Amino acid sequence: MNTERKLLHTEFLQRENELHHKLYGTEITFFEAVKAGNIKQVRECMSPLDDRELGALSANPLRNMRYHLIITIAFITRFCIEGDMPTETAYNLSDLYIQKADLCASKAELSALHKKMIFDFTKRMSRLKKKNVHSRPISMCLDQIHASLHNPISIESLAAGVSLNPTYLSTLFKKEMGVTINAYIRSKRIEVAKNMLRFSEYSSVDIGNYLAFSSHSYFIHVFKRETGLTPKEFREKSFRSSWND
Repeated sequence: MNTERKLLHTEFLQRENELHHKLYGTEITFFEAVKAGNIKQVRECMSPLDDRELGALSANPLRNMRYHLIITIAFITRFCIEGDMPTETAYNLSDLYIQKADLCASKAELSALHKKMIFDFTKRMSRLKKKNVHSRPISMCLDQIHASLHNPISIESLAAGVSLNPTYLSTLFKKEMGVTINAYIRSKRIEVAKNMLRFSEYSSVDIGNYLAFSSHSYFIHVFKRETGLTPKEFREKSFRSSWND
């Protein structure tokens, strides 16, 4: 059974069990860390596959774990494609790990495969990001930004973290990245917001608060400026669209 058929089968099981799979803020942070190739943050955020909080997609424990692994593979694949992993590479990896999941005969094997899959995707994304070489201070700033999108981020705090003057850091960042620090932070927060609108049931108010926007109206303003749509319009157009792509 190929990837898309697996996803559709899983969605059918969810409907039949009246389950609504939604991503929480911590899960979004995890998938964004994989997408960014941030191995350290992935280690901090990842949860074991046999976590007791897993929803019941099947009465069979082994099959339930397998379905959850497939869902994780699906989300990681989509996030990595958004992070510029070649589509063919991402889907080939997805197919490979789903096939391996089908062959697992125990929960221990599925757990081991889950961990291997996550770090395989993350390390590939890390190598991909490193092809765009930046100076050490800018690389450190990017890591800090990606790890702190849900908290207030100031140029002063970033500058302190790399022992540079804020004005000099701002100039260096613009030179290497082509955008200002604040513009980059806003764009990355909107990327996360788009995924939360697609894959979670959080309100736009909650999403704006989670991503440290100063007010809901400012979140809507920035979101529309970046995407051409309000958060509500984007959700209506895109909610869980990846299941049907």
